[in-house]
Amino acid sequence: MSSIKRIAVLTSGGDAPGMNAAVRAVVRAAIELGAEVFGVRHGYRGLVDGDLMPLAARDVGGIMQRGGTFLGSARLPGFSDIEVRRGALGLLSARGIGGLIAIGGNGTQTGAKSLSDMGFPVVGVASTIDNDLYGSDVTIGVDTALNVGLEAIDRLKVTASSHNRAFVVEVMGRDCGYLALMTGIAGGAEAICIPEIEANPEAVAGEIRDAYERGKPHALVVAAEGSKYNANGLMQYCASQKGRLGFELRATILGHTQRGGVPTFADRMLATELGAAAARRLVRGEHGVLVGKIRGEIAATPFDEVAAKKKPLDPALMDLARVLAK
Repeated sequence: MSSIKRIAVLTSGGDAPGMNAAVRAVVRAAIELGAEVFGVRHGYRGLVDGDLMPLAARDVGGIMQRGGTFLGSARLPGFSDIEVRRGALGLLSARGIGGLIAIGGNGTQTGAKSLSDMGFPVVGVASTIDNDLYGSDVTIGVDTALNVGLEAIDRLKVTASSHNRAFVVEVMGRDCGYLALMTGIAGGAEAICIPEIEANPEAVAGEIRDAYERGKPHALVVAAEGSKYNANGLMQYCASQKGRLGFELRATILGHTQRGGVPTFADRMLATELGAAAARRLVRGEHGVLVGKIRGEIAATPFDEVAAKKKPLDPALMDLARVLAK
């Protein structure tokens, strides 16, 4: 494989805590191998507009501890147009850039695959708080998002106990219930609603009532935003159940709060490892893959496999959640 002497790096889609650490690792690992690095501002939109800037080792100093992405991010539906992508590749070619590292989730890696399918060298880095991307057991940003969600739940349980209330807490995750399931287990929820397993609102109401009858000072339900019975769905169902629930029911939607945290140690380390591995692979001529971590080891999964497969959620964890809620 021939080496690539000039590469670009972008962050795209939803921002995730740890993206900056990944960019830092890309830049410094690539420079160590003798390559130049250019940062693309605002994701694929910046790639199409030619909005690039050279990145030296010092340019990425002091960004590791910052949340979000200093390169900026944006969504560009038009990138699915092959002529738009050809224009972007033309701009890269004019600058002598021979490869790209794309840091992001499913949408980002779809764009990365489309460029790779056109023959351009691309390596993806698994980064999304949703943890729904095949090719990495845990993706960059997940640990921070879980800790933000867990801190919010702990705080809500304090006020819920003070007022003898029940809370429905809605967490992010799009169509993946990973964040809801994990924060629900770690936060001691009475019930968890996720898209992968259709929730029974009658059973959820029953769990709230059971907690009240057991003398608990509060009850907690964690719902994924993509579940049919998310915060709004459960509140609508329970509106006619007030007398039965025992507790007064309130809802809190965490929303984008979960994206904005300062990256945890785990996310900084994961991002550093994946960013450096991606740079080394690309500079040395390996591409068409997503870099992630599987069973504790850095792994490269072909884009075709990433696109074709869906990351499963362990059903045993849902069973564990039910046992622990009793």
